[in-house]
Amino acid sequence: MRPRVVAGVGGGHGSPAVLRRAAAEARLRGAELWAVLAWDAPGAGAGGRHLTGPAPSLSVFREDAAERLRRSLGAAFGAAGAGVPLTGRAVRGTPGAALVDIADDQDCVIVVGTGSRGAAHRLLWPSVARYCLAHAPCPVLALPPSPLRAGLAAVHRRNVLRLRLDTRELTDRDGV
Repeated sequence: MRPRVVAGVGGGHGSPAVLRRAAAEARLRGAELWAVLAWDAPGAGAGGRHLTGPAPSLSVFREDAAERLRRSLGAAFGAAGAGVPLTGRAVRGTPGAALVDIADDQDCVIVVGTGSRGAAHRLLWPSVARYCLAHAPCPVLALPPSPLRAGLAAVHRRNVLRLRLDTRELTDRDGV
């Protein structure tokens, strides 16, 4: 079996960076790229959302996950494609366990984003990167969020609070 680079796709802002880094890793290793988006029906598991009224069928959630995966792949690679053999998978389950199950031997590599890890977020959602690091039989490459994302969040908070923004704070302090 050909080696695999398994990329965790969450559908958020960090997914294109994770997918591009995973594609570069696949090129270096002569491996296939597997883009994996894990999903579950709302209300599944502890802390899940609860629906009122009749629940949609699982096929609705599966199709939604597949569409989010397609959008993430489009945002990362556009029409040009990944440049490596690519398999997209929308799998039902928790993200960490799904990635570890697919990257089931030592020839694989898992690429995940670490995401935003504020205190409230850590309490509600476990870290996929930590799960993979603890359980994967293969190397795990965990990408930190872009430093630009923190700057953008700070500007957004200032706008919401209607605080004055000093544009000098947005430029590089070293004048580069």
